Amino acid sequence: MALLKIARMGHPVLKQRAEEVSDPTAPEIRHLVADMIETMQDANGTGLAAPQVHIPLRVVVFYVNAARAAREDAGDELDSQESDDDSGESGVPLTVLINPELEFLTEEQSIGWEGCLSVPGLAGQVPRWTALRYSAFDLEGRRFERTARGFHARVVQHECDHLDGVLYPQRMIDLSTLTFTSEIGAANEPVENQS
Repeated sequence: MALLKIARMGHPVLKQRAEEVSDPTAPEIRHLVADMIETMQDANGTGLAAPQVHIPLRVVVFYVNAARAAREDAGDELDSQESDDDSGESGVPLTVLINPELEFLTEEQSIGWEGCLSVPGLAGQVPRWTALRYSAFDLEGRRFERTARGFHARVVQHECDHLDGVLYPQRMIDLSTLTFTSEIGAANEPVENQS
């Protein structure tokens, strides 16, 4: 495994649609995923998409820390009786998405802080759909599906945006909230790197 260089905002690889993976079980995909996981963990990120490491393929790795999800979701007005997150809890274990597809389950959006390893030192308030279903292939070539709400849904949308050449500042509706992460702490708004 190796640490990979993270592309930063402005690099052409972050502006294009990534290509479909033809064989999710290929050894080079397994190797890429292992390197992406190591890179994400080293950078203290929640997720990482292949274009962020200069590989224009539709591959994402992410996890959702249960404590962070609870903290992030505490401010959302989600109906807990409607939550059918397939993880069975607010956390989601390390997950690999190959050729993911999203289906939004609601028109409802919430605005939350997002940071990004490709936009270092900055964060902004981004609107995201509060519930979605996603499907993807895993490293064994099996297609799976999950329903996500709250912070889990936010992470998946953020990472999948990278596969379509979109960075979170392009989703912001109020650019006045784009700020240095060091300044957010002064306002008691915790932000960690999304991807």
